[in-house]
Order: sequence, then structure tokens, then C-alpha cells
Amino acid sequence: MSVSHPLLVSAQDGDGAIPIRFVQAGGALDVGARRWGDLHRFEGKAGQLLVVPGSDGEIAQVVVGSGTTFDPMSVRGLSARLPGGLYRLEVAAEDAELATLAFLLGAYVFDRYKARPDRAPARLAAPDGVDVAEVSRIAAACALAREMVDTPAADMGPLQIETIAREIAESAGAAISVTTGDALLEENYPAVHAVGRAAAPHRAQRLIEIGWKLDRTDLPLVALVGKGVVFDTGGLDLKPAAGMRNMKKDMGGSAHALALGRLVMQADLPVRLVVIVAAVENAVSADAFRPGDVLNSRKGLTIEIGNTDAEGRLILADALTRAGEHEPDLTLDFATLTGAARVALGPDLPPLYTDDEALAAGLLAAAGQVRDPLWRMPLWAGYRAALDTEIADLKNDSSAWAQAGSVTAALFLQKFAPTTGAWAHMDIFAWNPRARPGHPEGGEAQALRACYAMLKARYAD
Repeated sequence: MSVSHPLLVSAQDGDGAIPIRFVQAGGALDVGARRWGDLHRFEGKAGQLLVVPGSDGEIAQVVVGSGTTFDPMSVRGLSARLPGGLYRLEVAAEDAELATLAFLLGAYVFDRYKARPDRAPARLAAPDGVDVAEVSRIAAACALAREMVDTPAADMGPLQIETIAREIAESAGAAISVTTGDALLEENYPAVHAVGRAAAPHRAQRLIEIGWKLDRTDLPLVALVGKGVVFDTGGLDLKPAAGMRNMKKDMGGSAHALALGRLVMQADLPVRLVVIVAAVENAVSADAFRPGDVLNSRKGLTIEIGNTDAEGRLILADALTRAGEHEPDLTLDFATLTGAARVALGPDLPPLYTDDEALAAGLLAAAGQVRDPLWRMPLWAGYRAALDTEIADLKNDSSAWAQAGSVTAALFLQKFAPTTGAWAHMDIFAWNPRARPGHPEGGEAQALRACYAMLKARYAD
């Protein structure tokens, strides 16, 4: 299954493309750019941009400062700053694919609700040796995740997530099943049902499952699980206004799981695949679940509710248990789970949790390779007691003495994670809190590219 990004053409179709050259701080410009650089005080500082005209007044070349070393991901800031036209990157072969991808990532614009100036886009001729189809697939996956996160909750409810999942499954020839509303109780997804039962009927909660190549029992099975809270009021333990403002993004885990699942299927990786998304709205009504309630879970463990704003781990408990029933070789879950993760590592660096050393090494190596950062955090056994409660098997809000809210949330999920293979949990933010070139404020894909690179390395033919 191939895709082609509208801003990317193959190297052989790049005749006449304007060269983009990268110069380190203090580096010399070529003869054609030197005088222009002097006039504009170009020094090669990181991010400096010099558009050099030719004798005919057209753009002859673009020179970009790279600072002390060239980072291929710095190309992400270019596409929005360049005049319309066709360009080609002059970079080392080992940087070409990542720099090309960065250019496409930086071209993302969310314009569903706002007209943008009608201007010719900056397009790119792929450097020699770049796999245009692969780069296009990855850029499209990241764009899908970002667009889903950027879309307001009124237009990205559980039904809309289901619709996207159905489109993905249909395009790949995969099977899909959806369990909705009170049928969740009949099919034993009690925690998903409880969290979403206060929502309006047309925004009913659901468990979405995509299965691909499941008849190929000679292939290892990968499970992707995503948290899909389309809006999080905090439930009866209401969030303050500032905390609720961006809660349309609380379905970011589902967006990542679906986007990565589509990417795996498009690339035809040699695996069986299950994608499981629990999509709910954590709303407030007379039927909302309450602090002090004890919920059942698909695994049979009872959960005392200490805070209704810790709802993501509840729906993931059922989703992870369902993933385990497939006996996967590997399970990856994505969730905008805790504010504590941002306190620990900030918005740009998602925590990674796993007790599998080989998986941790593979994910961190991939994250470094594709510049999609992750930071491993501990599943610290000493904090497990913070989930203990007198009247149930565990509680959803850890005791205050443990303090490490992202760690204890991961420990909660670990109790429901599949045991037949490796498991990793990514506590993503899925959001750019500040705008800068190539990184508009809004939805962001985090850990998606790292996980994909790890899957390719782990399950290479």
C-alpha cells in the first residue's frame, strides 16, 4: 500500500529545483551567496535563513545556518518560511531521509476552521536514495494523529474515532469490531462502560478493535492500545477551567495507536496486528461514576474510585486486558495519561515505561535514530503499595505519599498489561504548547516515529 505526499516529488522529477545549502557558524559561503550574505549579516547561526537571488531576480539558492552541527530535524522549520517553489536539500546521504521527513512534518497546517492565505507551497524534490513512499507514509501518519488531536471535541467524539478506524481498516483489508453503549457490559468491558456512561447517547462509549492478518499464525502478533477520552471534564471531580481548556487532546493516545496501526499496515510489516481503542467522553450527568464507587474490570480486579479525573487508566485497564487475550508478542500503549509526566519531563519528552530491557533498549535506540525523543522512567516497585485500598483490589488514584503520579499510573496499567510478551507504555502529551517554525501550537505526534522504527528493526524480514 503506497502513498505519496503532495509536497514531495522523486529525485528524477526535481529538475530545476532550488538548492538549499546548510552552513555551519563561521562557515564560508560560495561565491554566488557571499556578497548577499554580507549584506544581510549572515553568520551561519542555527535557523538563519538567506534567500539568494540570481541575476534574473529569481531565487538562485537558499542558505540555512546550522550552528555548530547540522541537525536534520532542524529542516522542520523551513517549509513554512520559504517562498513557494520546488527545492532540493543538499545534505549528507545519511541525513537525507530524516531531513526530508522533517520538511514534510513542518508543512503540517490545521485549517479545517480557518481560511489560510492562498499562496504557492514550498515543495521538495527528494534527495537521491530517499524512499519517497516510506517518508510520505510516516509524514501522513503523524499528520493524522495531529489532525485528530487538533479537532475540537464536538467534531471528534467516539463516533468520529470509530469512523476513522473503519476507514483505516477498510483501506487495509482488515477486520474491525465495535462494541458500544450497554453492549459493553454484555461483552465484559465494565470499566469502559462506567467511564463513558454519563455522555449523551449520540456520544456513547465504545471499544474499537482492528485485526489485521490474524490468520497468519506464523507471524508474531503486535497489539497497539490507545486511550480515547474525547473530552475530559474530570468527571464529578471537575477539573479547573485552565486544566479543562485543552482536554480535546485527551484522545491523543487513540490517535497515535490508529496512526501507527495504519502505518504498520501500509508498510506491510511482517506481523499480525491488533489495534484496540477505548473511546469515551468523561462527562457529568446524574449517571456519572462517583468517587467512592467500586468498578469491576475485564480482568476481574475491582477498582475503588478515588478521583474521577483518573479515568484514562480505567478504560485502558479493560483495553489492555483485551489485548492480552490475543497473547501478543509485543504490546504498546499510548495515553495522555498524567499531568505528573509533564512536571517530571516537560511537554517535549514523553516518559517510557517498560520492564523489558531489550524492548527499552530498542525503543531508546530508535528514538535517537529518528530524533523522536523518549525517556525511560522506572516502574518502581516501592510505589505499588500506593495503589492499595481496604475495600477493593486497587484504587485509581495513588496515595499522596508516593507523589510520583506518572510512575504510579504506569504501575496501575502494569497490573492489566499482557504477560505473554513485552509491554511498553508511553505517557505522551500530544501537544505543542508554544508555536515556532515547523511546530505550530496544537497537536503533536510523539513516540509514534520511534515506535515504528523499533517495530521495523524488531520484525525485519
